[in-house]
Amino acid sequence: MAEDKKKTEEFVVSGESLLAKVKELINEGNVRRIVIKNKDNETLVEFPVTIGVVGAVFAPILAAVGALAALVAECKIIVERRDQ
Repeated sequence: MAEDKKKTEEFVVSGESLLAKVKELINEGNVRRIVIKNKDNETLVEFPVTIGVVGAVFAPILAAVGALAALVAECKIIVERRDQ
């Protein structure tokens, strides 16, 4: 059985770019988990991204991320990917 390896990436974005970047990451398809942290490295939101789940299921998450974007000037997005 093949071992499922994880790869982590970090992106620093402005609040106004946050929602667009999260949508982009979700659409990539190989993302497992997204964590959003503030400039003090405190976790603001963390959610898993499940394969094949799109559309209406992510609408509440994207709404929360949009509200969060209005409150932060800069944040860090930590992405856990499946390394294939």
